[in-house]
Amino acid sequence: MADHVDRVLEQWGAQRPDLDVSPMAVIGRLSRLSRLIDAELRGTFGAHGLDAASFDVLATLRRSEPPHRLTPAELMRASMITSGAVTQRLDRLEARGLVTRTPSETDGRVVHVTLTDEGRALIDRALPDHVATENRLLAALASGQRDALAGGLRDLLESLGDTVD
Repeated sequence: MADHVDRVLEQWGAQRPDLDVSPMAVIGRLSRLSRLIDAELRGTFGAHGLDAASFDVLATLRRSEPPHRLTPAELMRASMITSGAVTQRLDRLEARGLVTRTPSETDGRVVHVTLTDEGRALIDRALPDHVATENRLLAALASGQRDALAGGLRDLLESLGDTVD
């Protein structure tokens, strides 16, 4: 059985046999998988009234140590959202009563973002559905294949500078 990327590689092989297009086998599949996975995750998040960035903020706060509080800078480093999206996302989550922002008692320049009880309840409902969606998406891979893929992707991310500070 062939996928879309196999067809692309075959076409390039016929049109540009002088060019090694083998990286497209990985990058093309990663790109296509990303789009397919994002669409599935959007459906899961949407069922809980969330989008990917909101889920990420709530999940990041929830997995942090109690009282589930971080600064916006810590949130950005620990999550998968960009700095430009943090303020906008926090405004929306605060308006919904899912997080609070309070000034630091020791440093007036610092704000703490805290998960509210309502925010915690929402992420605790959404997380099992999220994990179930991810398991469904990976069902075609045996446990060893998942581990090997995760390890290879980690190696690639590290090689590109995506490491923990």
